[in-house]
Amino acid sequence: MTAPTTATATAAAPGPAPASTPPATQETPTKETPTKATPADGGGAAGLVTPRPHVRRPRSRTYSLTVRALGPVALLALWWTSSATGVLTPDVLASPSQVIDAVGELWGNGQLPDALATSLTRSGIGLVIGLAAGLTLGITTGFTRLGDELLDSSLQTLRTIPFLSLVPLFMVWFGINETAKILLIAVATTFPMYVSTSGGVRNTDRKLVEAMRSFGLGRLAIVRQVVLPGALPSLLAGLRLSMTLSVIALIAAEEINATEGIGYLMSQAQSYARTDILAVCILVYGLLGLAADVLVRGLERVLMPWRTAGPGGGAR
Repeated sequence: MTAPTTATATAAAPGPAPASTPPATQETPTKETPTKATPADGGGAAGLVTPRPHVRRPRSRTYSLTVRALGPVALLALWWTSSATGVLTPDVLASPSQVIDAVGELWGNGQLPDALATSLTRSGIGLVIGLAAGLTLGITTGFTRLGDELLDSSLQTLRTIPFLSLVPLFMVWFGINETAKILLIAVATTFPMYVSTSGGVRNTDRKLVEAMRSFGLGRLAIVRQVVLPGALPSLLAGLRLSMTLSVIALIAAEEINATEGIGYLMSQAQSYARTDILAVCILVYGLLGLAADVLVRGLERVLMPWRTAGPGGGAR
């Protein structure tokens, strides 16, 4: 009987507590070591890379003008070389030196200044009439539903008619005076301005227009203060196309029995086989088109400075 008692006392005696083991269901947190991204995982071998934004280098005005002049200078050098080597004979095309002499001759006797003033007057008056008509029609069809339904289909039909096909009809209607020439230029310049204006007005934010109406602005005020500023990029694009077409239409208009102007000089030079004067007239037409494009670019810089100051401005 004494043995069980001793065993029991021994088991109940105080002693160091045994180490407790965690339950089987409890998981001890482990610290995971980071692994490098591999090309197979879609990352670089060296891990993340700091992004480098593309920054355009500013270009000086002199550098930009030099690059733009490379094309014309190359063409002039090719022309000069071809004339000097005999590839281009004077009966085909006069040499640059002969063209320069012809400019001095025409300027000295006053024919070139008078012809240039006459042609610029014709082109300018026709362009103003065409721009005014295209702007008015474009705002009418783009801003009002009634104007769109009444006018757009007819104007789109007339737009597809080549303006050169109207030359005989204008000669019958208006004769061979200045009216026919100016109206031909006006018709040619109306439709590019109309299409650009109508599209720009249609793309105006309608919520902004409704907001301005809620403030009590009338239709003319909304057109002047909201619609036209919003459609300014389209208006300048139409202006560029119209000014270019005014030069093309001027060439066709001055073929209508003209007695003065650049076209008259060309017809006289053709009669006497003066390729130097023909080259002068062609260069004058080209310079007029270039001057029109430079003028529109200047207007873009003044009226829309954000287009040249933004991220894409350096590309212009």
